[in-house]
Amino acid sequence: MNATTTQTLTKAKTQHKRRTLRRQESLAGFLFVSPMLIGVSILTLLPILASFVLSFADWNFVAGLNGLKWVGFGNFAKLLTDEIFIKSLGNNLIFLITVPIYMMISLVLAVLINKYVYWKSFFKVAYFMPYISSTVAVAIVWQVLFHPSAGPVNQFLMSIGIHNPPKWLADPTFALSSVMMISVWISIGFNLIIYMAGLQSIPKDLYEAAEIDGASPWVRFTRITFPILSPTSFFLLVTGIISTFKVFELIAVTTSGGPLHSTSMLVWNLYETAFIDLRVGYASSMSVVLFLFVLAITVLQWIGQKKWVNY
Repeated sequence: MNATTTQTLTKAKTQHKRRTLRRQESLAGFLFVSPMLIGVSILTLLPILASFVLSFADWNFVAGLNGLKWVGFGNFAKLLTDEIFIKSLGNNLIFLITVPIYMMISLVLAVLINKYVYWKSFFKVAYFMPYISSTVAVAIVWQVLFHPSAGPVNQFLMSIGIHNPPKWLADPTFALSSVMMISVWISIGFNLIIYMAGLQSIPKDLYEAAEIDGASPWVRFTRITFPILSPTSFFLLVTGIISTFKVFELIAVTTSGGPLHSTSMLVWNLYETAFIDLRVGYASSMSVVLFLFVLAITVLQWIGQKKWVNY
């Protein structure tokens, strides 16, 4: 056996050992992540696939699989004439207004707290508390505040001369705007913390150079702060819009979709259809429409972000 053959055999053995080690490492990795993969597959992926399949069927799960009837696009055709579904969709689209509102408030508060306020940590915690608090507890507190007759809000309005204040959550005219105010109050804290983190990452040299050049605070904000924070704003915009389509607990505790479906949202309507009326197939078609709406809005945001987001 010459030296060349020996080197070839040694190289082949080394490569075999490396492949064996790589396979063992891959197997160990899969074993470590398998609980998560199994959980995601069973609890997330399978229900998503089942929703898409059941959206083409008329099924009451109490009747079992024998009661499953395929209706094709019949469920989607019914949605076009379903007044409650159309009302819920409209309410969801109106609810989107809360996203830019609490983003603007959070940005202003973040700039003020970051530059002009002492005890920054105290204000961070104070504004963040509503976000980390239980939604049920927050909703109950606001129910008390918005009580039509004995609530502190209406008591204050009557004390300053408004003798017939709104009934807020009990009034179909003001119920949705009341829920939107609660949502804004809850969401400010999270957005504030994210904006504060973004502000602290901006180099101070940029502001110092702008001040030397005589730039006003507004110019510094529009030319430095806002453009550098645009990726942060884009992240908060995408996640905020997605979260508005997932509003459920707040509606369930405060209004249960009422009065007169004035606060009914897609997820709440879906819940009532699936678990109260037991029309699983029809509810699945709603979930597909909800998925398509969120997907379309997210894609539009990704396309539009090229014009205003600076990386």
